[in-house]
Amino acid sequence: MKSIKSIGCGTQFCAVIGNPVAHSLSPAIHNAAFEKLNLDFVYMACQVEDVKSALAGMRALGNFRGMSVTIPHKIEAMKYMDEIADVDRSIGSINTVINENGRLIGLGTDGPGALRALDDAGVKIGGKNVLMLGSGGAARAIAFIIARNAALGKLAILDIDDAMLRELTADLKADTDTSIKSGMLNDDTLASEMENADVIIHCTPIGMHPKEDASLIPAELFRPGQVVFDIVYTPLETKLLANAKSRGLKTISGVNMFINQAVLQFEHFTGTAAPADVMRQVLTEALGA
Repeated sequence: MKSIKSIGCGTQFCAVIGNPVAHSLSPAIHNAAFEKLNLDFVYMACQVEDVKSALAGMRALGNFRGMSVTIPHKIEAMKYMDEIADVDRSIGSINTVINENGRLIGLGTDGPGALRALDDAGVKIGGKNVLMLGSGGAARAIAFIIARNAALGKLAILDIDDAMLRELTADLKADTDTSIKSGMLNDDTLASEMENADVIIHCTPIGMHPKEDASLIPAELFRPGQVVFDIVYTPLETKLLANAKSRGLKTISGVNMFINQAVLQFEHFTGTAAPADVMRQVLTEALGA
């Protein structure tokens, strides 16, 4: 973390906005990375209710370089951008804002972070059948990115929220060439899709602290060769991942997606390759690993 004496009028600053935001680990992660590379940047957490005014302030302040956007502002922030990539418009939310001389550019790093986590684990999803559980914001971001960037065999999506599931399915079919199948999540549909899935991506809160004992997928449904990616990262190893690992399956923790999306934000903020190892260490220490 930069000392107070070293922060000057040339220091570029970044922030995470949300409500609430006090729990955010982003300041610790980004400030450690700035310090490691001796960059004249600082990162803070700001509780924000008035998104429009917060972004107007960002636009007006010349050294306000970047912003991370978290719940509940990821959708509303889009209204005040000067530029948003087509894929992020399709997703319908952003989590990053870059200030380019008063011009605000909005983008998302959750989906690319998930794709990078798969790549880092050596998982090639081209031609594979992917089963996604959940159809909320994170699921949308990941679904669009993998559907646009990998020639999947099929993407199957299951959820208990019919309206949200229908909307995501329709949007994916309209905006991508991927074969999409969706259905209501129940014991029968889960068992059926698990028989065909090569890669399972879990995007629901089930198994998240403080309900670590829950797992959406019964262990008996796993079959050899499957890959299980749980975007939950508290705890670092969910019951879902522990069960999959006990069956000899390759697993990917949500901490990998979290770090990769932060790495991508850092690189957009600074134009410099991020010290991912430092960022990972700070996160795992904060999570008690």
